[in-house]
Amino acid sequence: MREERVSGALEMPLARRGMEPLFHEQPETGNQYLEDALLRNYLQAHLPAKVLQEVERDLERFGNRLLTQIRALGWECELKPPVLRQYDAWGRRVDHIATCSAWRRMKEIAAEEGLVAEAYERRYSNWSRLHQAVKLYLFSSSSGGFNCPLAMTDGAAKVIESLGIPGSLKEAFGHLTSRDPKKFWTSGQWMTERRGGSDVANGTETVARKQPDGTYRLYGFKWFTSAADSDVTLTLARVVDAEGQVKQSCLMGSGGLSLFFLKVRDEEGKLNNIQVQRLKDKLGTRQMATAELWLDGAKAELISAEGRGVASISNMLNITRIHNVIGAVASMRRMLSLSREYAHRRVAFGKLLKDHPLHMQTLARMEVQTRGAFLLLMDIVRLLGLTETNMASEQDRLLLRVLVPAAKLYTGKQASAVVIEAMESFGGQGYMEDTGLPVIVRDALVLSIWEGTTNILSLDVLRSLSKSQGQAMAAFLSSVQRKLDLASSTGGLEPAVGQTRAALGRLEQFLRAAGPKGPLTMELAARDFSYTLARIYTGALLIEHAARPGASCTDIAAARRWCSQELCPVAVELDNGSYEADAALVDAVLVDEGSPACSSRP
Repeated sequence: MREERVSGALEMPLARRGMEPLFHEQPETGNQYLEDALLRNYLQAHLPAKVLQEVERDLERFGNRLLTQIRALGWECELKPPVLRQYDAWGRRVDHIATCSAWRRMKEIAAEEGLVAEAYERRYSNWSRLHQAVKLYLFSSSSGGFNCPLAMTDGAAKVIESLGIPGSLKEAFGHLTSRDPKKFWTSGQWMTERRGGSDVANGTETVARKQPDGTYRLYGFKWFTSAADSDVTLTLARVVDAEGQVKQSCLMGSGGLSLFFLKVRDEEGKLNNIQVQRLKDKLGTRQMATAELWLDGAKAELISAEGRGVASISNMLNITRIHNVIGAVASMRRMLSLSREYAHRRVAFGKLLKDHPLHMQTLARMEVQTRGAFLLLMDIVRLLGLTETNMASEQDRLLLRVLVPAAKLYTGKQASAVVIEAMESFGGQGYMEDTGLPVIVRDALVLSIWEGTTNILSLDVLRSLSKSQGQAMAAFLSSVQRKLDLASSTGGLEPAVGQTRAALGRLEQFLRAAGPKGPLTMELAARDFSYTLARIYTGALLIEHAARPGASCTDIAAARRWCSQELCPVAVELDNGSYEADAALVDAVLVDEGSPACSSRP
């Protein structure tokens, strides 16, 4: 009888289990601003009291809006991606990109919250750019991909502002920086053509023909146009003469490209002599329309000096790369927040995940990476704010120039690693599409590609040093040294300060040793060199943050853990001979061995 009762007790749950769904503890997060201790501590440490009071109130309100309204809209954008309808019922070409209502509502919210406007109103002087960046950081992971058109809109506004807001662009600037949802415009960025991604100088085939009224008509094929549903765009083209020949000043090379502004549609809502060939089928950022476009006489306005287009977009690239860093840090923080909450809910092997030391060690390592990336972002937007309000020193400007590409490439790599590790922390649930976790992972993977791959940006870091004739490097070294000097007497930070000083010394030794070796050495070292700059500077920022009054033991722990890694990989690889000409030959042999493309070589 006892056996029958036990058997019955076992059979009933088993019978029910066939009809019941698998139950997992869903992680729940609240107001992102209130739950982000590092963000709040940073603002309290840096913002003036009056600014802090107003900004904190705005961010808490915005955090509630994200939780109650924006997050659901972002998920709807993922579920209802844009669709291209090329023809109407009567066979007429319309090329209509249909977006969902949630995407259109995101545009309205972006205007209402001043996600672009905040940086240009400058209510808080040099702190306005930081306020904007923090709002974008909170918004990014819930935005349903709308952070991307905002990046390009911000970049376009910056270009127009840098040109002095000429009369012909005053209306456009007002729309791009408006808080009125009915007036707010977004901008695209149509640079990439079929022949090359980052190599716009040699890959641009689009030509511009001047018209009697002073406007231009553009003809060409744009291979990759993000936010193709935007209101306006900036694009590059080569000016041709009356005979249709490219002008001598506009031949191949960056010196031959000019920058143009165009409206995507005319006053009647018809496309501006633009044909949408297709929407791109992307791994991630599916919420946003990315298209291939034919420009067949698109009416445009020349806004740069003829042949000076690439120089004119440098300000835009700075802004969009900073937005890329914002997206990277936001994706890390969002995934880690979910992982942390899950660890407090999920039971495995008889106890909560948070009670498994190995699990918490893994999360802690991700936390250190995220903290470092966050402080690097904050310092960059702090420098940008100073520059935009004419409060920056020459050292600040030089430092900003070298830090932007270094931060963009490094945080892009960090984000990919952290979000994948965080997804793993959920076990099989992390791999399930309807949890939303794979969306964050997919969208994060573009961050090391968009606005320049890691190698392209590594070379840009070298250019920034070369063009400044070493002044940017001097600014970097002195800034790190100053932070270390100020923190040297803080208890508990001695190991971190010592490790960072040692890494700084090895970096200087590398520069002395590599200089006479020629350009091949520096090209081969570019990636490791950029990683070195990012790691050393981030270490100095973590130390600085941990040395402030009121810092916690976790701030000190984060600084010590960051600085315990190899901070100067470029010196290690120099000693290993990785940058010698022979090493480059071996690289090619390793890669090409067995390749059909190389089988015909002697």
